[in-house]
Amino acid sequence: MRNRERLVTTAREMFVEFGPQVPYDEVARRAGVGNATLYRNFPERSDLIREVVLSLLARVTELAERAAEEEADTFAALRRFAHGAAEERVGALCPMLDGAFDRDHPELTVERERLEEAVQGLVDRAREAGRLRADVGVGDLMVAVSQLTRPLPGTACTTHFQQYVHRHLQLFLDGLEAPARSELPGTAATLEDLRRDSCPSRTP
Repeated sequence: MRNRERLVTTAREMFVEFGPQVPYDEVARRAGVGNATLYRNFPERSDLIREVVLSLLARVTELAERAAEEEADTFAALRRFAHGAAEERVGALCPMLDGAFDRDHPELTVERERLEEAVQGLVDRAREAGRLRADVGVGDLMVAVSQLTRPLPGTACTTHFQQYVHRHLQLFLDGLEAPARSELPGTAATLEDLRRDSCPSRTP
């Protein structure tokens, strides 16, 4: 089990740095295990990618749940979650969802629903407490976290880049607090909106 966890952690780091098409055997080398161990645990690249995504979803869900439990201020909980999710570099890992990837795998569906429920709870509580402007939805939050943690074209996802992520994320979060300082165009984005607007060329 320790080798499996080491492989998943290493793969996640390498996917962020180089993308999901990193040489498969290089994952084993950097994790300090033999190729046989890698292929025994993850016979196909898609198996490893799915496990990395599952691990990411579980970690981000835990961030949302802990923020809700430990922060008395509902907006502080939302802010803590957003910055924690940024540390997980969720945007940099989004390219893993391109190509031949089964987004409807049962395990992924369960973890995704847990995450959505936890984040929706954060947003609902902050809105009910009057701390979150009424014209934004959980989809707005998730889009911003995803986009702000995705490196600009031609740049690397480095520690230096992460400093800008938290700076710009804080600017965005300041705009979410009530009372609203302007009227937003369009309507609040929901999680259902994000699923419906997914690029049709990708596997659902």
